[in-house]
Amino acid sequence: MNIFFNLTFYEIIFLIIGFVGQGLFASRFIVQWIYSEKKGESSIPILFWYLSIFGGIGLLIYAISRKDPVIITGQLFGIFIYVRNLILIYKKK
Repeated sequence: MNIFFNLTFYEIIFLIIGFVGQGLFASRFIVQWIYSEKKGESSIPILFWYLSIFGGIGLLIYAISRKDPVIITGQLFGIFIYVRNLILIYKKK
């Protein structure tokens, strides 16, 4: 684990942001699974979209810090779609 000792304070902060973002993003599948099990059918709760947005933002910040154009592009488009889904959900209500 010597790699962590060679990182600057800011690199560690961005690494933490990246891990938190990945955790939020991955947890959305568990939330969706539990929600669907309770309903007895495949369904997506609103929380899924919020986890997608905040996880995506965390991953986007990390990708920007790493200057990774592939992840940056993917997360930008993903975040747009997640926000749009929430807009459609709230517009319907």
